[in-house]
Amino acid sequence: MSVQSASAQTAYFVQISDTHIGPSASFERHGHNALSCARRVVEIINSLPQRPDFVVHTGDVVYDPDPEAYRLAARTFARLNAPVYYVVGNHDRARDINHFLPMGPREVLAEDRDLLSYAFEARGYRFLVVDARGPDEIDPHGLFSARQLEIVREEVSRDGPPLVIFTHYPIFPLNSVWMDTYMLTLNGAAFHDIVREAGSRLRAVFHGHVHQNMQTLRDGVLYTSIASVFAQFAAWPNDVVTSFDTQHPPGYGFVHLLPQQTIIHQHTFERP
Repeated sequence: MSVQSASAQTAYFVQISDTHIGPSASFERHGHNALSCARRVVEIINSLPQRPDFVVHTGDVVYDPDPEAYRLAARTFARLNAPVYYVVGNHDRARDINHFLPMGPREVLAEDRDLLSYAFEARGYRFLVVDARGPDEIDPHGLFSARQLEIVREEVSRDGPPLVIFTHYPIFPLNSVWMDTYMLTLNGAAFHDIVREAGSRLRAVFHGHVHQNMQTLRDGVLYTSIASVFAQFAAWPNDVVTSFDTQHPPGYGFVHLLPQQTIIHQHTFERP
């Protein structure tokens, strides 16, 4: 057993993403009601046979950065029977998440309230949330600032427990014309060059944004996304415009972190 995993126990967490909650309970897009799906996933998480150590939301909590939308989100996720952590999505603002959405205990790594980068630990694992939201003019692409890359480098370069990273945007192309044109992190290769240095200490990088269950393995680094709680994008190789996959329901992930392995269950649920 490695030095890093020697003190690690078994940890469980739930990943949700892309809830796109609007400013009212009746808010709908693409024929789907966002809030009812968010409320349903909270009920499901609270009734799981294994209680998670925490829940992480990998971005796009709201559809637009409206205070009423964040208040609805705060009331909804306050019902979870576990600490909640948030990642900034392209529909979010770090300042709003900091203001409206309570989180579990954490170590703030960016004092600027317009950035949301922090770390926390649970059961012998280190969890890093890194902000890749760039300026509005590149939306919906992501972009790590020099400071964000430095935060990742500092985490990776030191000895420590097994590491899990959360961000919002996919790092590498996904073999879909539309997604690869509009959805990627513009300097994802720079991020990858840093995190690969973590070796076996890095368990996985979890992200949202793509509204699909997807896994990318590059140089031994696992990048994995989860289906949206709201609605799924189509992502076939020849898709050149945005479309919604009406055949696939909303979903969430349940992750098992064991001292010697990582298990990711990706679940769906019936739309309310």
